[in-house]
Amino acid sequence: MAYDFNANEVFDMAIQIEQNGTKFYKNAAEGVAKPEEKELLLKLAEMEVDHENTFAEMKRSLSEDEKAKTVFDPENETVLYLKALADTRVFFQKTINTGDMKEILKEAIVAEKDSIVFYLGMKDLVPEGKGKNRLDAIIKEEMGHIRLLSKELMAIK
Repeated sequence: MAYDFNANEVFDMAIQIEQNGTKFYKNAAEGVAKPEEKELLLKLAEMEVDHENTFAEMKRSLSEDEKAKTVFDPENETVLYLKALADTRVFFQKTINTGDMKEILKEAIVAEKDSIVFYLGMKDLVPEGKGKNRLDAIIKEEMGHIRLLSKELMAIK
């Protein structure tokens, strides 16, 4: 089955990625000893929740045409495919030393970069008129995370 996606489906995936990011940061916070590191990671988890809410709001604002199915999919395979992509490509379960803040931040930066690459690729799968231009807002949100994470990493060095 060839897949074209609409913005609604991509926002579903963006929401799942943000949920995965929240779990990543909360799990990392459990492994650090310093209170300030724990506080930063929990703040990052909260930012992921904020992004999830932003994406949910953006999804609610889509037009009916931007939500329209692009393929015949009676068994909802598209949703399962997108969930699998979100769960295995960005903020997926990794084995990292959660006691090392540098390693946590480096992995988080990689995950945020992966999410940007992922969304850029998804733009090619969303036809014009189905919300393709809205993906730029997702990418902009993720770029803000990279700036914050990079700043925190440089402060540690």
